[in-house]
Amino acid sequence: RVKDLHLLTVPIGGMSADMLIGAGVVSKLEAAAVTLGEAGLAPRFTDAVESGTLSVRDSTCPAIHTALQASEKGVPFMPLGGLIGSDLVKNRDDWKVVDDPLGLGEEGGGGPVLLLPAIKPDVALFHSPKADIHGNVWIGRRRELMTMAHASSASLVTVETIEDRDFLADEETAAGTLASLYVTAIAEAKNGAWPQGLTGHYDRDADHIR
Repeated sequence: RVKDLHLLTVPIGGMSADMLIGAGVVSKLEAAAVTLGEAGLAPRFTDAVESGTLSVRDSTCPAIHTALQASEKGVPFMPLGGLIGSDLVKNRDDWKVVDDPLGLGEEGGGGPVLLLPAIKPDVALFHSPKADIHGNVWIGRRRELMTMAHASSASLVTVETIEDRDFLADEETAAGTLASLYVTAIAEAKNGAWPQGLTGHYDRDADHIR
């Protein structure tokens, strides 16, 4: 019954995005890229784009992170440099180029700056190594997951294991922990990233990815 999903990848989509597209449930996609990495192009994504069945909003890694940070901070937009003059800007009518209102551009003068509207996903989905019994999720150095959860209306997380402890009470885990305040629900799913790998736990299964 799932259909017409608007999928955002943060910032690059992989096998999971390609499978959803192949199932015909994604109508819009915003991403910096969709790829299977060493396994090559994402075939279902490629077919959908070439056949015109998928609407794609091209973006960049910094642009997606910046737009999510706008929602995280509760503001309607965020400025970003580095994309001025890009063909990407010409094809995004929701992005606005304005003159720097504070005059803090190069050499102290004004100049163009790009404004990106906030992205607030309905649901953030990701897999992580572990959660604790209080609903806190350990994400380690994958800080983009924290940004996703902060920006989204809901966060659904699968984990390898749920531990009987409090990650936020431990100095060794607290800094890499997403607080339960930003987690809507957790499900234990061992090998939940398979056939992709999970750093420090298991490698990608190249045979199944091919």
